[in-house]
Amino acid sequence: MTKDSDALAAAKLLAEYRLPGIVVTDGERVPRAVLPASQVVRFLVPGYVQDDPSLAGVLSESVADRTADALRGKTVGEMLPDPKAKPVLPVVRADDTVIEVAALMARARCPLVAVVEGKQMIGVITASRLLQVALTRT
Repeated sequence: MTKDSDALAAAKLLAEYRLPGIVVTDGERVPRAVLPASQVVRFLVPGYVQDDPSLAGVLSESVADRTADALRGKTVGEMLPDPKAKPVLPVVRADDTVIEVAALMARARCPLVAVVEGKQMIGVITASRLLQVALTRT
């Protein structure tokens, strides 16, 4: 996905594959940011409900049914966390070890890392996949 990709398509991809996030690349497949699934969920909740969560209980089901409308016509770039904040973009090389990847995930507190060869992204490692590999070795 790029910053110009459709927000609703990105949300559907996250939901369908139960992904913790998506790596956002530029036109040359160079990783630029991570869009966490939690950020997409946050984007769906109206600001006044985020400010006062008790309001969520009084919203009708028809309002809940329209939550995806918040994504229509939006881009992935609009859903990214605050651009003024330093972006978390954990990147590893294809030959990094499981421990190196785990250390970066832990330090960045990010559920996925981009795998690059040179500058180009060639894949993604999720925390759940890393745990699966690490636990199979025990």
